[in-house]
Amino acid sequence: MNTFVPLRLDDKENHIKPALVIDTSDSASIEDNIIAAIKTVFDPEIPVDIYALGLIYSVKYDAESQKADIVMTLTSPGCFAAGMIPGQVEQAALQVADVKSVRVELTFDPPWDKEMMSEAAKLELGFW
Repeated sequence: MNTFVPLRLDDKENHIKPALVIDTSDSASIEDNIIAAIKTVFDPEIPVDIYALGLIYSVKYDAESQKADIVMTLTSPGCFAAGMIPGQVEQAALQVADVKSVRVELTFDPPWDKEMMSEAAKLELGFW
């Protein structure tokens, strides 16, 4: 079995917080707003957002440090977009008010399966 070392992206290295796009002043939680931002990220080969594809395993937000921790996967370890999708997720999460830093962990445990997709994504892709 291959050992996987998670990819960690930290905005302290060289990422600049983008202009505020998502305002958290409504009744939704910051985690819900982070998920809404992630839903703007699409797999370049599939016309469905990565959240609906089931690629996001968890989103946690710590209000004290204003840091979001996101655990995600890709459709396969050999996905050509592996170098860009985690960075897009990080940048999308940074657009949420009160999120000052983001850590994206890429994992393949458990491996992605088409059953992880939302019903809408399955319908869109003809998996019914």
